[in-house]
Amino acid sequence: MIEVLYAMIPAYVANMTPVLARGLPGKARLDFGFSLRGEPLLGANKTWKGFLIGTALGTFVGVVLSNLYWPFVFSAFWWSFLVSFGALTGDAVKSFFKRRMKVKSGRPWIPFDQLDFVVGAFAFGSIVYFPGWAAVLAVGLLSVLGHIAVNHAAFYLGIRKEKW
Repeated sequence: MIEVLYAMIPAYVANMTPVLARGLPGKARLDFGFSLRGEPLLGANKTWKGFLIGTALGTFVGVVLSNLYWPFVFSAFWWSFLVSFGALTGDAVKSFFKRRMKVKSGRPWIPFDQLDFVVGAFAFGSIVYFPGWAAVLAVGLLSVLGHIAVNHAAFYLGIRKEKW
């Protein structure tokens, strides 16, 4: 289980990167500004900058970590790229449905806000490795708890405007 959590670090990094990259130049929206029935497809917070930098940084971190410790037989590069790309794809898919359900950007949508990137990461990462359903469920549960804790800490530190 610890090894699966270790292997998921690139997905966690990719998921956090867009928030940290907000101050960098570039606001090109992932949905190109298109809308459906008057609602944005994804919203203004989903940008190409966040998606590309998150995927790249998650992949980079995974490759660096693999030089420290990599107990798996599958490629660290491909795993790191797929789970990073998958985490951000899962987040974008969740945003699409969140907009359809009329949940405003930044408002909580539990448990989907906490699980979107995990589902996406495992969906894409399973192309090279699937750790089994017990590990997926355990990572999902730990991710929900960790997501809530990290967002509350960021709120109280003044990094985020919302606790969720």
